[in-house]
Amino acid sequence: MQKTQLDLPEIKLAGIKVRTNNKREYDPLTAKISACVQHYFHQQLAEKIPHRKNPGTTLCAYSDYESDYTGEYTFYVGEEVDSFADLPEGLETHIIPPQTYVKFTTEAGPMPDVVINAWQKIWKMSPETLGGPRRYETDFQVHDARAKDPQNTVLDIYIGLKT
Repeated sequence: MQKTQLDLPEIKLAGIKVRTNNKREYDPLTAKISACVQHYFHQQLAEKIPHRKNPGTTLCAYSDYESDYTGEYTFYVGEEVDSFADLPEGLETHIIPPQTYVKFTTEAGPMPDVVINAWQKIWKMSPETLGGPRRYETDFQVHDARAKDPQNTVLDIYIGLKT
């Protein structure tokens, strides 16, 4: 995975969310993220989001961490918006805070393996390898045009760092 450190401004996200943890996500019978993402795409929720900044680019954010990657967190799937005005009922909002991130660009691979493998590598990284200690406020991944082919997906994963 390629790694770059950068500062990003606030990002407004509109979509849907679910509360989960990684232990639950390892078991297909208890996993919630896959069902949340399927609901988002099958119900074509992106098309119902007003004020989209980059239509067709999906963000998946991990926030409200109970502790670290081993605890509960909230998973959001949606799109970046200019405004939260006029959101239809049932859609959630989240503000990804301005912060310093380390961005990882994955190698091409099939979904969901490319996501799972990338996160497993990130969880094993020391703060020195990562570029600093994790902030555990909001991390996110970007599914853009490079993610259209589910057998050959490339993602950017942004990990918030303490500064």
